[in-house]
Amino acid sequence: MIANFSQYGIKKLFLPITSVVLLVFGSCKDKAQEKPTEAMVEEVGTADGFESIFDGSTLNNWDGDPTYWRVENGSLIGEITPETLLDANTFIIWQGGEPSDFELKLEFRISENGNSGINYRSELLDTIPFALRGYQADIDGKHRYTGQNYEERKRTTLAYRGEKAEISTQENASEPESLRNNVQRNAWQSRKVLESLGHMDSLKTKINNDWNEAHLVVKGNTMQHFINGILMSEVIDNDSVNRNASGKLGMQVHVGPPMKVEYRNISLKQ
Repeated sequence: MIANFSQYGIKKLFLPITSVVLLVFGSCKDKAQEKPTEAMVEEVGTADGFESIFDGSTLNNWDGDPTYWRVENGSLIGEITPETLLDANTFIIWQGGEPSDFELKLEFRISENGNSGINYRSELLDTIPFALRGYQADIDGKHRYTGQNYEERKRTTLAYRGEKAEISTQENASEPESLRNNVQRNAWQSRKVLESLGHMDSLKTKINNDWNEAHLVVKGNTMQHFINGILMSEVIDNDSVNRNASGKLGMQVHVGPPMKVEYRNISLKQ
């Protein structure tokens, strides 16, 4: 208020005490009105554009085999028991659309013998129930593969953990036989490592044996997989024959020994 005295004249310095009190009260009242309302706070909370796609209590808007998928304690759980061993990988699939460019954030926890992954831009097979074919952010309990980009039922490994890789077009590589011929040691051969994002084993130390955060950033032909805020792999897919620009989103339980994987706080930004 002192800074404003000159514009009102020196006589304002001699206002009665009651007037001064009223002025101060009015100023405080104005500042109080500047505080964000509840609606304003809520708007700030959703300003990042992410929307929850899992309500934490039901399988609404998700489709999968209930033998292997359930909701418990706020988590989406995939589990194989000794009595329910799999013949083929099975997925629970989001029914809310087929995202193209998007970001996905979630938390996951997996048992030591677990094998899972987050599929995106994927196709639904009509020959196997609840089976997807497409890009996958790999997740496993021993963290040998967690963070890499593996294309389920197609080109196999596109980028190992710690790699930024570019995929080129392989002529006639869309046919099943050609696909198989272009895979060696479970990795696609028409790929070039552009740079290192860190040593595979060093990056492994950033992955916890409890809850971890996964963040997928998928835009155009570039796919980035982050775990706990660290870029684990990046693929630039220039393979115009085999790449997908959009597709289904789902989580996997893999053929193998009994295992359990949990997902929670699943949110999507398109």
